[in-house]
Amino acid sequence: MRLNNFSLMRSLDIHEDPTFIPEVAAEVTGDKSEAKSTSDVIKQLIDARSDSARNGFSFKGIKDYLECYRSGKLTPSQVAKNIIAVLEDCDKSTPPLRAIVQWDREQIMLMAEASTTRYRNKCTLSYLDGIPVCLKEELKVVPYHHRAGTVYLGTEPEREDATVAKKLREAGAIIIGVSNMHELGTGTTGCNPNRYHKIPRNPYKPNHFTGGSSSGSAAAVAAGLCPVAIGTDGGGSVRIPASFCGVVGLKGTFGRISCHGSLPLSYSTVSVGPICSSVADAAIVYSILAEPDPLYPYGLKQPKATLSDMCAPDLKGLNLGVDWTFFKACDAEVLSICEKAVEHLQSLGANVVEVSLPEMEEARVAHVICILSEMRDFLQPDFNKHFQEMNLDTRANLALACQFTALDYITANRQRTRSMAFLREIFSTVNCILTPAVPCTAPRIYESDLLTGCSDMSFTVRSMRFIQLGNFTGIPGIVVPIGYSTYGLPINLQVMAKWWDEAVLLRIGLKLEQFRSQTKKPSIYYDILA
Repeated sequence: MRLNNFSLMRSLDIHEDPTFIPEVAAEVTGDKSEAKSTSDVIKQLIDARSDSARNGFSFKGIKDYLECYRSGKLTPSQVAKNIIAVLEDCDKSTPPLRAIVQWDREQIMLMAEASTTRYRNKCTLSYLDGIPVCLKEELKVVPYHHRAGTVYLGTEPEREDATVAKKLREAGAIIIGVSNMHELGTGTTGCNPNRYHKIPRNPYKPNHFTGGSSSGSAAAVAAGLCPVAIGTDGGGSVRIPASFCGVVGLKGTFGRISCHGSLPLSYSTVSVGPICSSVADAAIVYSILAEPDPLYPYGLKQPKATLSDMCAPDLKGLNLGVDWTFFKACDAEVLSICEKAVEHLQSLGANVVEVSLPEMEEARVAHVICILSEMRDFLQPDFNKHFQEMNLDTRANLALACQFTALDYITANRQRTRSMAFLREIFSTVNCILTPAVPCTAPRIYESDLLTGCSDMSFTVRSMRFIQLGNFTGIPGIVVPIGYSTYGLPINLQVMAKWWDEAVLLRIGLKLEQFRSQTKKPSIYYDILA
């Protein structure tokens, strides 16, 4: 409590009423008829000439799969057989990849064969028809065990799909299995030594962590197992692993994508989002998943998800906010590449505007109090009944959560009201806020981590520095790969926007992606289409 300044709320005197759920009403805009329909934008993204081919390696994305299927070069069934062979292989490798922790040959083949028939009959369901995807184990996916990274949950096979799983099935995607995660989402390394999970490896450097808690989802995309994975993000759990593994991670506005069927660990901070190898793919998945869900209480009045101006030729007219003092609180190597990426966006016509993000220390502590208190509340019966079966770091985090009082929680939510008001003010002058994604690159895995796990609160706190604001206030954020450390570990930049303005994130993300002159091939990479 003392080392991390977690008692900070006790010295604050905040008069604003608390905001317990960061749900924000959509702005009423003079309805500019949607310049281009979402399907037109997606068609443009898919038809766009692939620039990546000029620089050697590039990840295989949705577009590459669609080209194979439409030309008849491969069928979804052949792709599924390749994936099954790869899933068998990557768990035999040394060390095992451990990205996908549950999969079923029959299930994969069933979905693939149905998709193959649809391609043959030219009646595909969506741009995701035949596209391999995996979902974080925190989400219910029939017929897998809903373990959420533990050894004690999900004793029976799941009989009901989470809303996102259902939507992906309805879009014709091939669900290749469920992916590894930090136990109960309680950390940002992805270190999970228990018998059902083991530690997923970073495809760029297998002796480094993937980041968490959606660890397996990021590893699966970076290793080429599937171009699309779904994660959940309550304290960077999509964006941190996407950054450490050098792929794209999108956290939508709070309530934008339904969390129904996800283990309700923290109701006020968590968003579901895609992890993909490109911004275009993230946009495609987002456009399919983002809509109100009668089974999920938040985001019911959300504005229609659009991809407006996503393919604009430049960034003219956009104001990008940067709080340089905050921005610079990262490793020198991360800073230098992130500064150059900001210059790249400027060269495309965007204005960089200096902004001040007030009370970031208060917001940081308040976010930790909210997420840990809500998790502790939900997991109280487990803490009493399954304490001995939990990983040591999970026990430590839940024990820490016990230290917070009702007063801490209420003050933290009063702080949320203030932080949201500051952002409203800032977004009246800028379209987005830029920060590094994570202040450092992926940490090393030590021998002892494999046996007992690891607990490093100072790392957890540091890794969330740029990420927490989005979870605390509900604003959307995307992380995009922009380069590598001298050691070859990925570095990403983060773009955050106002509530419901994911379109501007995707527009800027698309341009940001072009900054990196080459994509390095991960040392663990499977080319499913080869």
